[in-house]
Amino acid sequence: MATTGAEQIFKEFREHSAAEFFKKNRQMLGYSGQGRSLVTIVHEFVTNSLDACEEAGILPEIDVAIKKIENGNGVNRYSIKVSDNGPGIPKNFIGKALATIFAGTKFHRYMQQRGQQGIGAAGCVLFAQITTGKPIFVKSSTGKGKGYSCRLGLQTATNKAVITEMTDMAEDFAGLVVEGEYADIRYEAGEHGVYEYVRRTALSNPHLQIKLTDPNGQESLFPRSVKELPQRPAVAQPHPAGLSTNDLLEFAHTSESRKISSFLVDTFARTTQNKIGELKEMDKTIDFDKNPKQMNWEEAERLVNAIKKVKWVAPDASSVVPIGEKQIRIALKNILNPEHMSVTERKPRIFRGGIPFVVEAAVAYGGNSGKKEEEGFSGNVLRFANRVPLLFDSGSCAISKAANEIEWKRYNIDMETQPISVFVNISSVYVPYSGVGKEAVAQEDEIIDEIKLAVMEAARGVQHYVRGKEKVAFDAGRYRAVSRYVKQLSGDVSDLTKADRQKVEKKLESIVSKHFPKMKEDSEGKQVESANEEGPEE
Repeated sequence: MATTGAEQIFKEFREHSAAEFFKKNRQMLGYSGQGRSLVTIVHEFVTNSLDACEEAGILPEIDVAIKKIENGNGVNRYSIKVSDNGPGIPKNFIGKALATIFAGTKFHRYMQQRGQQGIGAAGCVLFAQITTGKPIFVKSSTGKGKGYSCRLGLQTATNKAVITEMTDMAEDFAGLVVEGEYADIRYEAGEHGVYEYVRRTALSNPHLQIKLTDPNGQESLFPRSVKELPQRPAVAQPHPAGLSTNDLLEFAHTSESRKISSFLVDTFARTTQNKIGELKEMDKTIDFDKNPKQMNWEEAERLVNAIKKVKWVAPDASSVVPIGEKQIRIALKNILNPEHMSVTERKPRIFRGGIPFVVEAAVAYGGNSGKKEEEGFSGNVLRFANRVPLLFDSGSCAISKAANEIEWKRYNIDMETQPISVFVNISSVYVPYSGVGKEAVAQEDEIIDEIKLAVMEAARGVQHYVRGKEKVAFDAGRYRAVSRYVKQLSGDVSDLTKADRQKVEKKLESIVSKHFPKMKEDSEGKQVESANEEGPEE
């Protein structure tokens, strides 16, 4: 049998671009089903608009319009148009910003943002190209009469943008308009559709006004419920807790510091000269005067072990900006209008790589909470990461795993029969997604534990309310049962004692009222709790 030499084998050796890889593996970007693919397109453009508006200090207004296009070939296509009132994109950056994979303003900055890798918008351009062969249309302006429009494509072999039909405009508008034509997608209703994505985006971003026009021409407007922009997160430094040996070496070998001691102080949060002194006590074999570029694996490993033994101050909260308890309450009331809610926010924590994160959770009961079923209601879990709704891949998500591990009946909550919505948002400089499609948070133990603690704390607040409601219902039933016999008993007592019947009845009513002091009859004969006449607390 003839053998093939190495030279012959390596004649097929090729170097491929990132665009070519994702063209063949589009499911990794979230394009794995027709309904999901449409949501992915909307998601990528909406999150880009939100990040741009917030960074420019503009209260965001976003319009999403979806139209169905029927062509003569019997193939259904959709036009997807997303418009915002943001700062726009300079003409010389448009190709890099929207049509080059792994290019952008986010990945290299240690700062909390929705987007991370610089793939999303370019993935949308690529998907339009491989399903319809058409470039996307872009219009951008700063609002000072200096705008332009163009069409964008992506050359997959080189991962370079292809810009055509560039035209200057003098239109008086500010923002960005992106419109593309797509096939192999489908508009769907339900909890995994675009409407639900937009609704949940409004829920986690109460400062946003967003409008959706569906293929039937129906408009759904979600007005903003707060008029203040979220606080801008500060550029963060990694926290020393959670660093791996490889992390430390990468930081060290790119440092401009001359000593390991100054490298640690300059590079990592909460690291002071006092902490350097503690580290020296933990391991006296480490030369802290050595140039960090010369640090080897064994030295880094010893330093990481020393870091683990030192007690560190929690990370600076300014680098991670959660939604906030007040804003969550306002948003939940605006969107779900629950009968009762309980909201909690945990302190910043650390997971691998020294990255801080914050978990906030809410449990909402009644109103429009939960999911409507044929025979009543059931609970649902609303997952978010950096204010972005996660609709898919729930089975592999840390949020779902944490929620499933909670013993809900301990809190008088039945997720199978009660109208319950569990809201969880994770905020971090770097959210560890389980895939490039960014639809599930990786199941890191530290994150799962924090989610469970946050949700259980919120559940306790609902538990008190549900118990009180059940007690009121129980007392109301007893009150009605006893009251039902007052007239009969007063008549019997009057017949036996010859006492005035009305006086006996009033005396019996007084005895019943003293036994049930919080209960009274309303005008319709229903039982209410006198301490709660103004309705349930928010």
